Amino acid sequence: MLVLLAAIFVLHLTCIALLLAATIHNAWWVTDTVSTDIWARWTLTGGQWNYTELPDFYPKEYLQAVQASSVLACIFCILGLFVFVAQLYTLPKGRRFLFSGVFQLLAWLCIMIAASIYTDIFHKDERFGSYGASFILAWISVCLTFISCVTYFVLRKKTA
Repeated sequence: MLVLLAAIFVLHLTCIALLLAATIHNAWWVTDTVSTDIWARWTLTGGQWNYTELPDFYPKEYLQAVQASSVLACIFCILGLFVFVAQLYTLPKGRRFLFSGVFQLLAWLCIMIAASIYTDIFHKDERFGSYGASFILAWISVCLTFISCVTYFVLRKKTA
């Protein structure tokens, strides 16, 4: 059981790291001279990367939804880790991992919303460029947070 708990802890830490990297790093959409994330755009001029604001044609409502959902996913995942550790020592066996699973479910839902909105709304008509590493990390974290959520709920049933 200790090995299983350690593996779940490592999976949870991995989810947190991927969510933070996807939210903070500036590579949701990349070209040879532009790197865009959900916060700003970086352009390569004169061999140096320069910060610029996001274009005005980006729909502000959708962009704010992506930003808020990404930040909420990070917060819920971090809170889920603290709750996981606290539940090991405070709750009886039948209810032990319910709250951790709920926080992971909320984190999964938030990052799924953020990545889905970004996929559907932004860069549909752009021919040059591709989705960057942060966008890929966001979708990987969707999968890992879902696996973590399901693991918590299955583990809760096994220990009841």
